[in-house]
Amino acid sequence: MKLWGGTSDTGCCSVSDVIDARRVADQLGIQHHVFNFGDEFDAHVVDPYVEAHKVGATPNPCIECNRHVKFDKLFRRATALGFELIATGHHAQITRQPEGFRLSRSVDLRKDQSYVLHMLSEKQLARLQLPIGNLTKHQVREIAASLSLQTAGKADSQDVCFISRTKGGRQRFLEQYMTMTPGQVIDSQGNRISNVPAVQMVTIGQRKGLGISGEGQPRYAVDVNVESATVTVGPKSDLYYEETPITNIQWIGEPVTDALDIQTSAHGHTARAKLQIKSTGKSRIKK
Repeated sequence: MKLWGGTSDTGCCSVSDVIDARRVADQLGIQHHVFNFGDEFDAHVVDPYVEAHKVGATPNPCIECNRHVKFDKLFRRATALGFELIATGHHAQITRQPEGFRLSRSVDLRKDQSYVLHMLSEKQLARLQLPIGNLTKHQVREIAASLSLQTAGKADSQDVCFISRTKGGRQRFLEQYMTMTPGQVIDSQGNRISNVPAVQMVTIGQRKGLGISGEGQPRYAVDVNVESATVTVGPKSDLYYEETPITNIQWIGEPVTDALDIQTSAHGHTARAKLQIKSTGKSRIKK
């Protein structure tokens, strides 16, 4: 898939990656098709990424790419071409159980990508193959090297695929779409502590780059308000919530009402919590 036509050095879905895929296909003696989903990628991934930053949020574009492009547009195109299954290189596993297909973690927990595949339906899981889910990254590279594939030593994809670290990174990219807002760093009482050059660049939980190092107890960004141009900081305990709303739940089998292991970031630790399902759609997870 060709998704991004701009500058990229993160190793995913750029023009150079299409070329790498063609070379590997030639080595393996298989057909190579290129699907240009650039317009869909802009509409469902890049534009929402920019809009989220405008209001002080930090989105995960990989999830939206998987939801709208890789596992929607690609499935549609594969079906049109007569293919029944799709195989990808995601580090995750699919297991078949009596109640249906289940998404599981990779054996390589350091590379596990099940979090960014959480939106897949059972119908999609039934058509998806994840052949490296039971292998470590090192084993995958060993297999590629044994086949003399040119990409065996290629660096892992990192960060946001449409942002170039060598061209100024996230801030330089966003500056093409918005005007950055200088702001104040304040405590919970509203006392000014320092300044930041761009409120939109601050992420909840961030500690560095706020001009508050070396001032006793570690403090973290606990709120970002672009409208008032403020970043509120506080102790780590202020980052924790007893409950939080959730939407767009994707069930495989019957809904679960028992305690669950909840993961709230791509490589974060799990926490035990209970799910409260509301018919209004305003479900919540509680400690």
